[in-house]
Amino acid sequence: MSKHQRGFTLIELIVVIVILGILAATALPRFVNLQGDARAASMMGVAGSLRAAADLVRGKWLAAGSTGAGNVNIDATTVVAGSATGYPTAATAGIEAALNVSSSGYNFAHAGVTTTVRPGSNTTTACLVTYNETTGAVVDTAAIVANCN
Repeated sequence: MSKHQRGFTLIELIVVIVILGILAATALPRFVNLQGDARAASMMGVAGSLRAAADLVRGKWLAAGSTGAGNVNIDATTVVAGSATGYPTAATAGIEAALNVSSSGYNFAHAGVTTTVRPGSNTTTACLVTYNETTGAVVDTAAIVANCN
């Protein structure tokens, strides 16, 4: 009977397991932190929606020949437009009504002529988008992965 070696030695198996462990340890961080990417993408979507909603309200306000503060109806939703420009006001009845999103997914904070939108119920995160009722401008420069982790 001849002795032929079959299979792997214990050392070879341990080396393969160690190599697989090293590969997993280096690849895992790339896939674990996808929540920040998702939040940043969601906030960029909100920024685009804010721009579209503001422009839609202003367009309807202009088409109606408005020159002062007034209400604009969009799909049975009344949106309050500002007096000088026709952009939605930075209020629940203004831009938030025009946006028409679930407030459970985002945190809206209205202060003066500015509305700040943050993801979820978080009120302190640096991941945010701002809307200005005076110019209709939407600033999304803070909605980056580094801020949204």
